[in-house]
Amino acid sequence: MRVLITAGGTSEKIDDVRSITNHSSGRLGCLIAEEFLKNHATVDFVTTAQAKHPAENKKLQLYEIEGTQGLADQLQELLQKTTYDAVIHSMAVSDFTPAQTFSQEDFLASINHLFQEKKGPLTKEDLTQLTDRTEADEKKISSDTEQLYLVLKKTPKVIQLIKKIQPETLLVGFKLLVDVSKQTLITTAQAGIGKNQADYILANDLAKIKDNQHIGYLIDKNGQIIGEKQTKESIAQLIFQTIDRHNT
Repeated sequence: MRVLITAGGTSEKIDDVRSITNHSSGRLGCLIAEEFLKNHATVDFVTTAQAKHPAENKKLQLYEIEGTQGLADQLQELLQKTTYDAVIHSMAVSDFTPAQTFSQEDFLASINHLFQEKKGPLTKEDLTQLTDRTEADEKKISSDTEQLYLVLKKTPKVIQLIKKIQPETLLVGFKLLVDVSKQTLITTAQAGIGKNQADYILANDLAKIKDNQHIGYLIDKNGQIIGEKQTKESIAQLIFQTIDRHNT
């Protein structure tokens, strides 16, 4: 069996010394990889330099990325040259990436200029024009301003690339919400299955992840909960067992 696993969290560059990221440690993805390796699978593991890495193994190949675009490029390359029995996409991918920055003075000047041009209420299209006016190519943004305005733009949904390139692979996606009811978590995860063409989604709530506890629900493409686990280790085992059943 050969699987592709993503883990950790992307980091989106603001300038050459700053970025925005998330708190994903990559530990669950690492445990999933180790569970597959323990059962003699070959694993291609896409992660970040800051995330936890599996122990060296002759059947493990590591690929490091930084941002969402780097992840998309790396997955596209791997999926086009290698056929996978499953793709387990546990990486926490940024929903937004920096598009433009303004000092307080530049932002006010740009807004005033737009008002003078429009002579009326500004629209979404005007704001898009504003953020597209200057290339965001500064090596290091100056700190000589009381306020810094950061404009973010939406990143592409990387998970939606996977089935487009390899429609036959088994796809396990992940949905993380924060402090919601179990029903809200399950309903949101179920909606993501069809949207992302996933075969399974692991639904979890950040508020229920602490110390050795990690409550997760594995949901199949019919929207049914096929497993509920309480720790990262047991979630990793459940995902392996589920994928293994499809290949035996």
